[in-house]
Amino acid sequence: MRRFADRTAAPVLPSDRACRALPRWTARLLAITAGMEPPRRLRAPALEQPFHIVLVEPEIPPNTGNVARLCAATGCPLHLVGSLGFRIDEHAVRRAGLDYWHLVSVHQHIDLESAESMIASRSWLFSGKAARSYLDADFRCGDALVFGKESVGLPDALLDERGDQVIGIPTMGPVRSLNLANSVAIALYEALRRNGALAAANLVSGR
Repeated sequence: MRRFADRTAAPVLPSDRACRALPRWTARLLAITAGMEPPRRLRAPALEQPFHIVLVEPEIPPNTGNVARLCAATGCPLHLVGSLGFRIDEHAVRRAGLDYWHLVSVHQHIDLESAESMIASRSWLFSGKAARSYLDADFRCGDALVFGKESVGLPDALLDERGDQVIGIPTMGPVRSLNLANSVAIALYEALRRNGALAAANLVSGR
């Protein structure tokens, strides 16, 4: 009868002499895989005044899930405004496999005015109809980055009323707009870079 190796067995490391003969990165990878040392991640210090990410009536669960992961990675609070196209109760979050949801500071608001009242800082309204590039905005720590629903974006009346706060991400191809989660990532990391938040990044041990 043909015999198969036990796939659940613990990994076997080569001897110390063999490890010394391996390239440094190979030996390090073996040690990490075997659980001998935690992996190292490139991390920057948390901001004292983080940016606030505001999603107005988001409709697509995976987009909000990706934005939540981004907020967990950057320490930015996530504000969900108005009616949502999905549930975010504990059962729904667990079922969706969002194991990082507990790392995010999530706030729900009845409308944008309520969200901005809590944030008490400047707001930048992102729109595919903007005439001004996000690269021309003077982002400051603590600012709110506001994004509309996937289907139609932010209301035209709001954009007309607060035109000096409306900015957009330029595209080079004939598309209406970028994906919501992609737009948030592009805008947030530019705001972080502009304020020097990533300059002190270092390798640290941890997950």
